[in-house]
Amino acid sequence: MFLRLGLTAFGGPAAHIAMMREEVVRRRRWMSDQHFLDLLGATHLIPGPNSTEMAIHIGYARAGWPGLIVGGVCFIVPAMVLVLALAWVYVRYGTLPEAGALLYGIKPVIIAIVAQALWGLARTAVRSPLLAVLGAATLILYFLGVNEIALLAGSAIVTMLAINASRLRAVHVPVALPWVAAVPAAAQAAAAAFSTATMFLTFLKIGAVLYGSGYVLLAFLRSDFVVRLGWLTESQLLDAVAIGQITPGPVFTTATFIGYVLGGWSGALLATLGIFLPSFVFVAVSYPFVRRLRRSPWAAGLLDGTNVAAVALMAGVTWQLGRAAIVDWLTVALAVLSAILLFRFRVNSAWLVAGGAVAGAAAVLL
Repeated sequence: MFLRLGLTAFGGPAAHIAMMREEVVRRRRWMSDQHFLDLLGATHLIPGPNSTEMAIHIGYARAGWPGLIVGGVCFIVPAMVLVLALAWVYVRYGTLPEAGALLYGIKPVIIAIVAQALWGLARTAVRSPLLAVLGAATLILYFLGVNEIALLAGSAIVTMLAINASRLRAVHVPVALPWVAAVPAAAQAAAAAFSTATMFLTFLKIGAVLYGSGYVLLAFLRSDFVVRLGWLTESQLLDAVAIGQITPGPVFTTATFIGYVLGGWSGALLATLGIFLPSFVFVAVSYPFVRRLRRSPWAAGLLDGTNVAAVALMAGVTWQLGRAAIVDWLTVALAVLSAILLFRFRVNSAWLVAGGAVAGAAAVLL
């Protein structure tokens, strides 16, 4: 089942999870809706890609440790293989005018797709004035260069303490915002020498701390691989996102593409292992506590704060990548038309990406 979903599940985490529910609740009756919702709630309390962790959770619930491994691997591997093939084509032919034309048309469509996901996530995440303020503060501090992990942690802690203030019995102590004291990320320095070990550890770190939609991954990728290490350009990052978008399965297979571009086949495998390994560990550890976590007001506060910070980071990256992708009247038209089709008519994003590719190629040929 998960092997088939890994080959056919387009549309992002929300669409993936809807397909899983159709299979395991309605069609196969492996679990109740309540149990499915409990597992879904648990995926929001741990870092990592939500749809992949749902596959791992369902596999664990169905068949224990073997199910945990098979469910996750079968959902990840088809997308990884497709991304590897496209990465090979990109590295071999990516500088040709034809390949550039395809990506020229795809990039503005990707910006519209990310904007649609951002809108839906923001409507869910910003549920109170406090969360709205924290989201705005996170966005401002991100543009000032504050570290993304510090922003996520700071927002989570502030929200948890604010929501549970009545439960605190300690004497009032001023709470410093840890994200204000964080060291700002430096402006882009000279590119560091490439190292597969550094790349693996960077993806391992991202997989271990990233909350929210797979699109929030863009903030971390840009911070580490474009700004800090200097191994990718803004254009290459957009190309990686485009490849991840036109393939089924988890958006995190963007790491596979980047790993191949930087380090070949071994780099692709190490990058994929690094970014997905924490999800298997977190699911194995958290599954026995799912019902308890679901009822915890402290965990709920952490989740709310983390989610709103993740959405703010996603907004910041969307703005920065949009400036690199939308460069003339055609890209403006593609972005606007894609946004209309997504928001008004809910057209499948895979068709829009294909249309963007055709439009880009046609513009160059004509």
